[in-house]
Amino acid sequence: MYYIILAFITSFALTYLAIPSIIHIAVKKNLMDEPGDRRSHKVSTPSLGGIGIFAGTVFSIILWTPFNYFGDLQYILCAFIIIFLIGAKDDIDPMSPSKKFLGELFAAGILVFRAKIKLTSLYGFFGIYAIPEFASIILSIFTIIVIINAFNLIDGINGLSASLGLLITFVLGIWFLLVGSIEISIVAFALCGALVAFLKYNITPAKIFMGDTGALLLGTVCSILAIKFIELHNVITDSSYTFSSAPSVAIAILILPLFDTLRVFVLRLMEGKSPFNPDRKHIHHIMIDLGLTHMQATGVLFLTNILFIILAVMLQNVGNLMLLIIILGLALGMSYFASMMVAQKKSKTNV
Repeated sequence: MYYIILAFITSFALTYLAIPSIIHIAVKKNLMDEPGDRRSHKVSTPSLGGIGIFAGTVFSIILWTPFNYFGDLQYILCAFIIIFLIGAKDDIDPMSPSKKFLGELFAAGILVFRAKIKLTSLYGFFGIYAIPEFASIILSIFTIIVIINAFNLIDGINGLSASLGLLITFVLGIWFLLVGSIEISIVAFALCGALVAFLKYNITPAKIFMGDTGALLLGTVCSILAIKFIELHNVITDSSYTFSSAPSVAIAILILPLFDTLRVFVLRLMEGKSPFNPDRKHIHHIMIDLGLTHMQATGVLFLTNILFIILAVMLQNVGNLMLLIIILGLALGMSYFASMMVAQKKSKTNV
């Protein structure tokens, strides 16, 4: 328990102290995120906050993880470094999506093959449980890459990615602590502390953005936590902290970034566009179009994610497939209602 508290405090302190210097250097070297048609900010803002998040998180993990618990963390740290290099390169000098994807694929491969971050079962979805090794590898790499990019895509307004990351790492960090998985709990709380410090500088008016460096790291950590959360349920079957529908509960914990990514990809494909074609269809854009400020939109989405977590815990006994249908159905209904409100608002404005 002490190691976890110290990991949180250390990452918070280092990130909090590092970010002002990062802001100063970014402004001096003109490493800024410029306003644009799809952007929600109006002034040039530094976008290297992820460097501070990475430094605080990794330093804290290395400093406070007991040696006897370290295990496969060395491979996790290797994946973090790859993700950091990709994100930093893209923030400073944008790289092609294909090169970015290859880097993410390399990091995901390290996590799956070396750190053994793997999904080994479908847990009763469509009546399927254990899956072959090859299918496990493909499913795991796909899941990691989807979650990494989900956080990258949702990072569009002040405080949103960091707030959701804080919620997810805190909830899963507490769970890992309760089941005795100390090393993974330290990873969760190290990032949690860094995100709390970052939010001081990211709330409106934002002094800095986390950029791809931070968003990709956040997605990588959350993918590890989610897969570990699901897989540990195969080991701790007699624990009082197990969930009856662990995969669907994990999806509920990550519902906003995952559903938003699925939603915008489907909408773009329906319009005959590439799913990677940027636009203003994200949930946070809908909130802004409804007239909410950045922080109001972040607050609404943060509370919505909490409600989905509570709902999933309450309904965990209905079964994985049914719980997933309920979660996705509710998310679809809420996003459709919000979209209709935006359409009505625009029609009244045009009259």
